[in-house]
Order: sequence, then structure tokens, then C-alpha cells
Amino acid sequence: MRSLSDTLARLNAMKTSADRAARQTQPSRLAPFPPAGRNEGRLNAKIYVPAGIAAGSALIVALHGCTQDADAFDVGSGWSQLADEQSFVVLYPEQQRANNANLCFNWFNAADTTRGAGEAASIHALIEATIARHNVNRSRIFITGLSAGGAMAASMLACYPDVFAGGAIIAGLAHGVAQSVPEAFDRMRGHGLPSEAQLQALISARSTHQGQWPSVSIWHGDADRTVAVANAGALVAQWRGPHRVPETPTRIERGDRHIRRSWDGANGSVAIEEIVIAGMGHGLPLRGGDAVGRIGPFMLDAGISSTREIARSWGLTKASASRTVVAKSPATSAPIASSPAMPRDAEPVAPAGSAQRPTPSASSPLASSVTNTIESALRAAGLMR
Repeated sequence: MRSLSDTLARLNAMKTSADRAARQTQPSRLAPFPPAGRNEGRLNAKIYVPAGIAAGSALIVALHGCTQDADAFDVGSGWSQLADEQSFVVLYPEQQRANNANLCFNWFNAADTTRGAGEAASIHALIEATIARHNVNRSRIFITGLSAGGAMAASMLACYPDVFAGGAIIAGLAHGVAQSVPEAFDRMRGHGLPSEAQLQALISARSTHQGQWPSVSIWHGDADRTVAVANAGALVAQWRGPHRVPETPTRIERGDRHIRRSWDGANGSVAIEEIVIAGMGHGLPLRGGDAVGRIGPFMLDAGISSTREIARSWGLTKASASRTVVAKSPATSAPIASSPAMPRDAEPVAPAGSAQRPTPSASSPLASSVTNTIESALRAAGLMR
């Protein structure tokens, strides 16, 4: 086992070097943001602050996926580019390999997804430091994440609903659905998801929040073979609880490749929206040719820019031309169920030090080759099918 661990460590180091080489032609737009005070979850961070930004601006907290880092996620998602256009701050909490060998946020670990503890506490502390250093508006703080980052964003919304005005979960999972690596495997495949009542109890058990809950935007591809699209339905079911909205959506909108269902809250604004994109696999939806974001592995041309659309839903941009609304359905229409697609190659995540199956890199063909080598080593050891 030591030999396997040493081999995986060397391969991961090779992959990190490949990732860095792939980004050499794309200088970092981000500045280091050292955590201040206690750092319960031992996270790093980077930040983007546009030149000449005014006090009281909005803050976006962006959580990368497995094998990514802050710079890779920024290049792909384009949040700093949109920040230049619309003048807001972007904070990128960043996982360390000492916490998780594949740089996944530990979304399946209760010690990291509880208010005041672990990685959740570190992300909250980074937000507080950003507020203090850059005078952002406390009422305009939003969080988003991809895959493991999306699952961690869901937990941050559940544990700190008083902090966020809204959140967006891309190819992620509901808060609290897994408490171990085996459970993480199952939930990613769409197996063993809790009932609606259980999903809602996972939030109510963690929070006594009595104020307005953050709006939630849920994005998923119906051909996702890493995190089954059934998880999008679980997120909708979970967040219908605190928002007290019925099963039937307020409206259904159809685009060229996507269906958007939305539920209005008590104040008449959208409380929950779910966007399911036909034929899209595991990744973040972008629109090819857009100046925001970059198409690549796990940054997918889906004909719609999730970055722009999410920012628009938070009131941070003007109406986007990338959004196509064909028709609205009355609230009495039957909801469109998420596709029950099942992943063939679900990627497990685990804390550092445990044998695990790495998530493919989202940066370069060379890094992807290294990932394939890692997977081959795990298969040879009988740790992966």
C-alpha cells in the first residue's frame, strides 16, 4: 500500500505540474488572499478586485471542483472577467492537497459542513475578512460552486443562510446526503438519496434561521455520468422546505437545449430555479464565443452561459441575450421531472490519506493523460473498477 501511495503521490505531483504548464499562457488574474485569524479547515484563497471598484459592491464566493484550483476555475468560469464588466469582488477559497489529495472540498464530511467547524468555518472567515478589507455589501453576498464545490456551496447555504442572498449549485449535491466515502459514491450515482422529508430535515436540523432564505439556482446536465442528474431533483426537494413552496413550479421555460423550472417565494421573486441542459455531461455550462469563460474539459459549450445567467438572476447584470425563453407554463402545469440518467464512471472523493479515485483534470490533454495513469494504478490495485 505504501508503494501505491508513493506512486499516486508522484502522479499527482506530475498532474499538478501539467496543470501549471497548461496555465502558463494564461497569467493569473487573481491575487493571493491569506486567511486571517483561525483557519479551521486549513484552506487557501485568492481574490479578484476590479480596479476602481466602489465601496458597497457585491461579493461572489466561487468554489472550484476536484483537481482544480482557484486560477483554473476562474479561467474556465470567467467570473473575474464578468467582475470587470459589472464591478463586483470575487473570492476563491482554495482546497489544499493536505486536506484532500484530489483538491476536492470535503462536502461529505460532517466536520467540514457544520456551521463554525472545518472548511465551512474557514470559508465563512474568508468572507468576513473580505468584507473587512474591501468593504463589500453584506446584503449582496452570493456563493457558487462546481461539482464538489457545488456540494460545498449547498452546505454553506444551509449552514449560513444569514450570510448569503443567493447561491448557485452546478453539477452538485444536496447538503448532508453523504457522511462517508461509500455514501458519496452512491449519492453521486443517484443511489440512496433521502426522501423529500429527510432532505428538508437535513437543513432544519442544522439551522434555526428565521429570516429570508437565500435564493437557489441549480444547474445540471441530463447526460452527467459523474454526478447523476437525480441530484438536481434532490436539491429542489431540499430547498422547497425552507422556502415553503409547492411541488409544482410557478413557471416552466424552454430554451433550445435547456428547461428552466422556477418557484416564486412569498415575496414574489424567484426562490428556486432548476436548469437542466439536454445532452450536457459533467461540467459548467458556457456559451461558445462569449467573452466570459473558456471552453475546455468540464467547462462545456452548452449554448448558455451559466456565469452570466447566474449573475443576472442575482441582479448583478443587465438581462442577458444568452437566455432564451420560448414560453411560460401556468403554475398548474405538471412539473418536468429531472432525467434519471445514471453515471457510469462516478468519481469518489475522500480526505487526504485515504485511497481514492481521482476526478479527471479540467485543464489540459497532458493532465488528462496523467489522470488516466492514476486511474490505471488504482484499477491495478483493485481500488477502482
